[in-house]
Amino acid sequence: MRYERSSSLFASAQNSIPGGVNSPVRAFKSVGGHPIFMRSAKGAYLTDVDGNSYIDYINSWGPQILGHAYSPVIEAIQKAAEKGTSFGTPTELETQIAELVCTMVPYVEQVRMVSSGTEACMSAVRLARGYNGKEKIIKFAGCYHGHSDSFLIQAGSGAVTFGTPSSPGVTQGTAKDTLLAEYNDLASTSAILESSAGEVAAIIVEPVAGNMGCIPPKPGFLKGLRKLATEHNTLLIFDEVMTGFRLSKGGAAALYGVTPDLVCFGKVIGGGLPVGAFAGPRKIMSHLAPTGPVYQAGTLSGNPLAMSAGYALLSELNENPEIYGQLEAHGRGLVQDIATVLCELSIAHQINHVGSMLSVHLCEEPVTDFDSAKSGDNDDFKALFHHMLSQGIYLPPSAYESWFLCACLDDSTHNRTIEAFRSFR
Repeated sequence: MRYERSSSLFASAQNSIPGGVNSPVRAFKSVGGHPIFMRSAKGAYLTDVDGNSYIDYINSWGPQILGHAYSPVIEAIQKAAEKGTSFGTPTELETQIAELVCTMVPYVEQVRMVSSGTEACMSAVRLARGYNGKEKIIKFAGCYHGHSDSFLIQAGSGAVTFGTPSSPGVTQGTAKDTLLAEYNDLASTSAILESSAGEVAAIIVEPVAGNMGCIPPKPGFLKGLRKLATEHNTLLIFDEVMTGFRLSKGGAAALYGVTPDLVCFGKVIGGGLPVGAFAGPRKIMSHLAPTGPVYQAGTLSGNPLAMSAGYALLSELNENPEIYGQLEAHGRGLVQDIATVLCELSIAHQINHVGSMLSVHLCEEPVTDFDSAKSGDNDDFKALFHHMLSQGIYLPPSAYESWFLCACLDDSTHNRTIEAFRSFR
């Protein structure tokens, strides 16, 4: 494949955009080379500015669960845009999408819309602190909850890819209030709660980690967190920015049968436009301004274009829940065939899979937490990424990112992907 136009655009971008990109993981720093600039996308495929086509396994990092340029979403955006792009006032659609979310996620009674997943997680933690009057939070090594200061303590995803797991600019005062536990390790969480008795406002966790690759919770881990949070009068926050409405109608909470106190959404809830939300029971959410003292605001929160896109996509998922089973089955078949090929090639590997999320780790031992995920960030992974790219398969450009499947993948995309793996080395 030829990338002359992408190379030229990247060179130009570096003059006016830091690093040439507006999100670090796009820079290909983890895998080498330069980023590919995209021109368009449709269904399961991306097309770059040089005319190359790729089967897409990131799907805008999750929201394009029904494929790119999904007609009902595009039509909804177009109709909304004809009426105006932003009003700075309430609209009926904000209530309609909130009601739909409450229908799909039964433990949710109220929803506050924001403009990003980072904003949702940041606001949920502030609400937790304001609700119970405590200051500290527990997060898990390798879990990424956006770039708010409180979360950039051994964060996964781009923070690790970019080589700054604890970013300059995060004050010591902020860092001291973020307590670090190990994902899939209840004992580490329990020990922190005991040593900081009465000080922890919230435990925030990705119920299925997606920022150190896809890492499922071990049996009993989420239920154990629920029990510990209740015992210590601490709120449990599920960061479902990735998993919400992607793993099931009710997200990972429904899939694993564990109810958090607060939940954060993003990605799918916006249908591909910039949207986030945090939600929970009325008794907690009522502490938000204007009904309560915890302040949170956003000029573009509930933007009509984003609400239109999100409502159209969520409506389709709500009315056609069989999509989730189809995606899980496709993912299961993909995992089985990739594993078969890697075994034939005598390449050490671990593959994690939950529903429409998966990740391929080129390492010997199971990947269950941040430390074990690091072993898959190696030269073999970088070589695999560039090989697949040359074969027209677009994988996440980092060993610390999950793949995301879409409903447009079929036998043809499956077979092309497996053949690309087969030609590796």
